[in-house]
Amino acid sequence: MKMVMLAALGGALGSSARYLVNVGAGRVLGMGFPWGTMAVNIVGCFIMGLLVGYGALRGTLTAEARVFLATGVLGGFTTFSAFSADFAALVERKSFGLSALYLTGSVVLSLAAVFAGLYLVRSWQT
Repeated sequence: MKMVMLAALGGALGSSARYLVNVGAGRVLGMGFPWGTMAVNIVGCFIMGLLVGYGALRGTLTAEARVFLATGVLGGFTTFSAFSADFAALVERKSFGLSALYLTGSVVLSLAAVFAGLYLVRSWQT
């Protein structure tokens, strides 16, 4: 239960930060392009890289810290960071075929799922 609470608390912080970045980016840069989403994806991936790298090099991150920071804060801030870390792990293991499958499958199928959901909702309206 402790780990769930850590993930939940981190997720609340991360999603709140994502909201604030999106609002701020919209006010400063306009709403014509998803600047805020792109920013949180890039920043979240960079922080995930720092976190994973630090944990791998130093080995000092506790399970609680990983759950709070990676699953919670970064998971709430951007799930793209988790996807990118998983992809990087496959590449680091030199599993190039699997990494290509994961990359292509995740992007293509996720986009297809969004369009399928849109289509389904729109079909209910007619």
